[in-house]
Amino acid sequence: MTPDFDSILGRAPDGTPVGLLTLTSDTLRVGLTNYGARMLSIEAPDRSGRSDHVLLGFDRADMILKAGSFGAVIGRYANRIAGGRFTLDGTTYQLSQNDGENTLHGGKQAIAKTFWAVAERSATHVVFTLESPDGDQGFPGAVSIRATYRLDGDTLNLTLEASTTKATPLNLSAHPYFNLAGAAALDVCDHTVQVNASAFLPTDTTQIPTGEIRPVSGTPFDLRAPVVIGSRIRGDDTQLLYARGFDHHFILDDTDGAAVRMTHPASGRGLEITTTQVGVQVYTGNSLNGALVGHGGTYRQTAGIAFEPQAYPDASNHPAFPSTILQPGEAYRQVIAYRFFCEAR
Repeated sequence: MTPDFDSILGRAPDGTPVGLLTLTSDTLRVGLTNYGARMLSIEAPDRSGRSDHVLLGFDRADMILKAGSFGAVIGRYANRIAGGRFTLDGTTYQLSQNDGENTLHGGKQAIAKTFWAVAERSATHVVFTLESPDGDQGFPGAVSIRATYRLDGDTLNLTLEASTTKATPLNLSAHPYFNLAGAAALDVCDHTVQVNASAFLPTDTTQIPTGEIRPVSGTPFDLRAPVVIGSRIRGDDTQLLYARGFDHHFILDDTDGAAVRMTHPASGRGLEITTTQVGVQVYTGNSLNGALVGHGGTYRQTAGIAFEPQAYPDASNHPAFPSTILQPGEAYRQVIAYRFFCEAR
């Protein structure tokens, strides 16, 4: 046991401890780890008061170390960059390619696959920090990153902050998978999902945005009213076939209220996500193939659904997309709030 960790779940091959940090409130219990500043567990009550896991996660170090982006803070650039390449101020940068020829969530050894320092902690908050050096995974600039988790009653808040020494694209997010039915369910097809977005970004066959901003109206991507998610992901829409389900960036409407709302009618559990980000990637776990075993069992497609609030993917290669370039002297700050609730029967 160390001053930073409630327990040590195991160690990396170099001996670095994979530590557990636990946050508690009157309604939630949250487990975090220093590897990838990662969420390991969230336990929330159903309408009868019975708590269960609502986050796909792990309590074994071997699974955590092979979990990739699962539950982690992702970047330096969440989502994909075409060809692992972009040009900035006349210089072309070649990045680490880990999704075919593309770069996904920052590259092969991105920040999700790095041990973060624990800068602060209490019963209700943890601050993780990371120094990403100039040239890390091919990105310019030394970037200092701070991820603050704060538990406030029924809400887990995540604040992502950063600064850079050189102009660089930056798009930080988190990659938790949720299943509100509890650990044993291992399927979210009976959940209802609502996303406050009137448009989304179609992709090519490699999940790179084409540059089109397409209205959701008349498509399976119209989630503005609650829909049972299992009724949408098996359709014959070309975009669904490319991704084998949902793996798309939704452009959030500029309105008050939650960006995402998900409920599980049988248990009464619900989740609302609010964010300062302009969009959210909705991903139905299409590549989960049974290689990871966590709370409740083996994780396969639709075991959980990920909502990743973020900037537009591949923005540096699409001049019409909002810029994601962070300049020296600028402060990057984005907030994601996960609020858990129960509905009466």
